[in-house]
Amino acid sequence: MQRRSLPVTAALATAAALLLTACGSGDEKSSDNDKIAGADQGTETPSKSPEPSGAPAETKPDGVDVSLPKDMNLVFDWEKPKDENEAAAMEDAANFFRAIYRGVDKRTTEDAAIAAYATGEGLNYARTQVDAWIEGGWTATGTLRHYDVTTRSTENGKAVEVAFCADSGKFYGKEIKTEKVLKTQPSIEDFDHYKIIMVKYSTGENLWQASKVFVETKAVKCQ
Repeated sequence: MQRRSLPVTAALATAAALLLTACGSGDEKSSDNDKIAGADQGTETPSKSPEPSGAPAETKPDGVDVSLPKDMNLVFDWEKPKDENEAAAMEDAANFFRAIYRGVDKRTTEDAAIAAYATGEGLNYARTQVDAWIEGGWTATGTLRHYDVTTRSTENGKAVEVAFCADSGKFYGKEIKTEKVLKTQPSIEDFDHYKIIMVKYSTGENLWQASKVFVETKAVKCQ
């Protein structure tokens, strides 16, 4: 998510700080034999179940609209894992980010997509992101690229960690009132590394929700 697109003033710096907020931060080292950080052995009950929308079927995975405007392009350069659960969790991690930016576009934290693909701390994270954009008077435009994805599951198969890099060098904030696109020069601040803990929705068929979000900003390993 492009934080550098925001003007460097005291007021906007406060909102930009909100955009950097996550459930965790810093460089977290782990191996396939480690327990997945933040993954409970059970799943959390979502505060709100997925709701259908009136969008065309092709824009409605799991019956929820995650479509975005044409100038808001989220790219996921991800190879699908062989494990079916991990593949489903990875796809819904992508839908989680689509849901966030759909909320930014629609100017609401109550969009059905956010409720569908987030729960617990993940839901709080999504709403914090959307609120910061709304309060700042911005929407987003450009291309946000996600790449170098890895997945791993808990022993009971009820949680999957989806880790990946994000490059926001061509993804910018845009003022709602003036439609001015807020651009800056490329830098290390364009690169973030995410670890999303996805949990299986207990009553939904193959639906996974983001329950925790860990982010490393200025991620050199993503350059």
